[in-house]
Amino acid sequence: MSYVIAIDIGGTFTDLVACDVETGAVAYTKSPTTYGRLGDAIFDCIHKAALDAGNASSVKHGTTLVINALLQRAGAKTALITTKGFRDVLEIGRGNRTQPFDLRFHREPPLIPRELRLEIDERIDGSGRVRTPLATAELPGLATTLRSLEVEAVAISFLNSYLTPDHEEEAAAALRQLLPGVFVTTGTGLTREWHEFERTATVAANAYVGPQVSKYVAEFDAGLRDSGFMGSLLLMGSHGGVISAERSCREPITLVESGPVGGCIGAARYGQLLGIDNLVAFDMGGTTSKCVLIERGRYAVESIYHIGGPDHGFPIRGNVIDILEVGVGGGSIAWLDRQRRLSVGPISAGSTPGPASYARGGVEPTVTDANLILGRLDAANFLGGEMRLDPALARDAMVARIAEPLGYTGSDGAVRAARGVLTIANVTMSSIIKKISIARGYDPRDFALFCYGGGGPLHGIELARALKIPRVIVPPEPGNFSAVGMLLADPRIDTARTFIVQLNLKNLSNVMSLFAELEIEGQAALHREFGEGEVTVDCEAEMRYKGQHHSIKIRLAATDNLDQLRTRFNQEYVRRYGHANATAEIEIVVLHSLATLHTTKPEISHLARGQRNGKPALLETRPVYFLEEDRFLPSTVYDRYALGTDFAARGPALVVEYGSSTLIGPSDTFKIGSLGEIHIDCHH
Repeated sequence: MSYVIAIDIGGTFTDLVACDVETGAVAYTKSPTTYGRLGDAIFDCIHKAALDAGNASSVKHGTTLVINALLQRAGAKTALITTKGFRDVLEIGRGNRTQPFDLRFHREPPLIPRELRLEIDERIDGSGRVRTPLATAELPGLATTLRSLEVEAVAISFLNSYLTPDHEEEAAAALRQLLPGVFVTTGTGLTREWHEFERTATVAANAYVGPQVSKYVAEFDAGLRDSGFMGSLLLMGSHGGVISAERSCREPITLVESGPVGGCIGAARYGQLLGIDNLVAFDMGGTTSKCVLIERGRYAVESIYHIGGPDHGFPIRGNVIDILEVGVGGGSIAWLDRQRRLSVGPISAGSTPGPASYARGGVEPTVTDANLILGRLDAANFLGGEMRLDPALARDAMVARIAEPLGYTGSDGAVRAARGVLTIANVTMSSIIKKISIARGYDPRDFALFCYGGGGPLHGIELARALKIPRVIVPPEPGNFSAVGMLLADPRIDTARTFIVQLNLKNLSNVMSLFAELEIEGQAALHREFGEGEVTVDCEAEMRYKGQHHSIKIRLAATDNLDQLRTRFNQEYVRRYGHANATAEIEIVVLHSLATLHTTKPEISHLARGQRNGKPALLETRPVYFLEEDRFLPSTVYDRYALGTDFAARGPALVVEYGSSTLIGPSDTFKIGSLGEIHIDCHH
């Protein structure tokens, strides 16, 4: 037996999926995330699933370690080495004011304070020529200063180095020798794209999290080896592919959205097999909710990602799946402000102490507690009976913190408060679906809502009704679905190069030549890190009208001619902005090469657990509260594992399984599909 293990560490639960690629045998398990010792929850999952790590060919791992360290400013003491005269690039940033009418607006301070930003004499001009050679004689003195400052990491970013990386590479090689044990990273080692501020911010962030990620990966790998594991440890990259453990330690910033992207991959794959091109993938976990738009079977990958959001945060360069996120999840705490206005999130109870109903010391009411009060969760069979929820604790917390302060007294006070909590949570979550669809020129009614995460299927029909989305799809094991997506991820390496030219026949030939170089570079890196196999390469170009600052990505093929590229760019421009200028000059700005190594992956049809023979499909009938009806309704509760393909029924209903429950509205119908998925037709 040889299987693949996928692990996703979330804010509340750590999820594991293991699948034997040959036999299709599959195992799912969850454990509360253990803060401080993340590996404990992983090995608890392995133990609960009765797995022998020695039989695993690979482990694919997604983690929120990087994004949490950046948001919480909990990284290493980091220094920045820059070209003389440019130490304040991080501080100056961009001159735009993202919130022009907020008189108290301020951006977050840079990761590296000014006293840790040092300079060295060197200069490369805008055409890539060396104007001032690197002052190598200054490097020993810089190393002495860095040693006295007791820095743990060093970021190197020189002016215009994206054109000629020699100075950065030379300085890094010297400092690694002079400062053994210090994490040293260069901007050009991460990206060969322009824009000084973004590149410097990226390498600063990479250095800031480097020591922590390297330590974590080394300890986790050692723990796996101690348990007999002899396969490959792979980390889930933000671009939608897995990367080697060695690359993840060298380029940890590529893991910034490592956790959520697995679900995006899985949603896109399910959509392809079901013949559904347009999906909104919605993931509601314990701490946050995320969504991704999948159009024509593909999700968008952006080259700029803002840590802390575009208004107050700082940018990093590197391909990241276009994910929107909001701080509402199952563990999000409901609270009242000074004016006694009800809010939900962004603070989460996490796994410790967790929602009040977990009986682990939590006293604040959460979204999970509200769902329990309203009959949407089974207290005795949470996580298949592994955890028992306490309805009394949930009710007490809701009454004490929300209902009584708002004057909701009497026997229905907790219900009224819980209803308000879920209403606000749904409004907040639907806002990110609007941003990723309506705000970008898409009509959500043209999409299906693909819901997963522990809470996604509980809220899917209400979000769909708010946005007039006609159909909701819930995959098998939605509570572990991000880990399922990781099982389906292939090794991938993205390379990019700034190449600013006017779009004409001569330059198109040069563009294709450069793409050929990038293709060879990506293929070589994949074969070096993962061995032989079939590699495919996708090409994209960032393009714009001459004179513009912003660009949009357009897919390229080797057979494209000039007219096809112009047409494709103008069509995309019209879709995004409602107009185009067919006679204007077009520029190519950045070239992206996306190399993927295709590996053997499990069949999706094998990922649904088999039916439990002899178990009744209908478990019970119990009252469940529906927001649109504003009342409890007698609802049929089904065991999902006892429902066969083509089973169909009408709501009101609740379909329960190991990691989640799916709510079916009183006017909705649902059916079990060929892959074990639930199709819900929402009647508006």
